[in-house]
Amino acid sequence: MAGTGSEQERQASLPVLGWREWCSLPDIGIDHIKVKVDTGARTSALHAYYVERFNRDGQDWVRFGLHLESDHVCEAQLLDQRQVTDSGGHREVRNVILTRIQLGKEIWPIEITLTDRDSMRFRMLLGRTAITERFLVDASKSYLIGKKPALLHTEVKR
Repeated sequence: MAGTGSEQERQASLPVLGWREWCSLPDIGIDHIKVKVDTGARTSALHAYYVERFNRDGQDWVRFGLHLESDHVCEAQLLDQRQVTDSGGHREVRNVILTRIQLGKEIWPIEITLTDRDSMRFRMLLGRTAITERFLVDASKSYLIGKKPALLHTEVKR
């Protein structure tokens, strides 16, 4: 059944993402990371080559390593542990964190599972629950919201 006129107008006013975008995760110190926008994935996933649980002030937290252009060690409060089935049908229990994402001018909290994505092309997968009612996706385009931030230093030309 087609949506009402007002629903169609609301959807038409949503910003459009490409199948890959640049975003930041300011709460965990990630200035920029390339994400694959995947409407087939329910939850978002972030590469963590190690995850270590610890207690801070009586609450469960996780410390995890992330390979980007350099290695990052991030910390976040543990929200949950959930069984997730990946695209290959493999099940795994993953740690889940809640952190803010910035995509273009929009900033909002999303749930992200931590998993080893070392063999994957993208260090982060942005699932449909993170973007529902915020964005539309044009799978034929890339980087519609923004480009990779400029490097902080300039390269010496020879």
